Amino acid sequence: MLADDPLGATRERPGDPAYLKAFEVIDADPHQYLAVAVSDDQVVGTLQLTFTSGLSRLGMTRATVEAVRVRSDQRGNRLGEHLMTWAINEARARGCGLIQLTTDASRTDAHRFYERLGFTASHVGMKLSL
Repeated sequence: MLADDPLGATRERPGDPAYLKAFEVIDADPHQYLAVAVSDDQVVGTLQLTFTSGLSRLGMTRATVEAVRVRSDQRGNRLGEHLMTWAINEARARGCGLIQLTTDASRTDAHRFYERLGFTASHVGMKLSL
């Protein structure tokens, strides 16, 4: 699913052993949660949720959503909404005061999706490739 869109197709390599190593790191970290949606014994969606403690905002814990993916044949059936609603509820249950995400500037459909869920484009995201 990571490679099943125009952006992912240029940066992902299905089958690369690096994914297994990354999964092991995520799985060992109690501040990380890799959620997987399953239907008929098939993985149909996923997202990663990271919990970060911080000093700002009175020591608020934040949840960051990454790598939201819904299998292409499952899009449009509200699975993404269910995944994100789960993530929001999980963040609340863990005492987070904020849930945040970044989405590529070219993903205009995703922007509308997140705005419909109540997210606002309140900050400018910046990246530096290393």
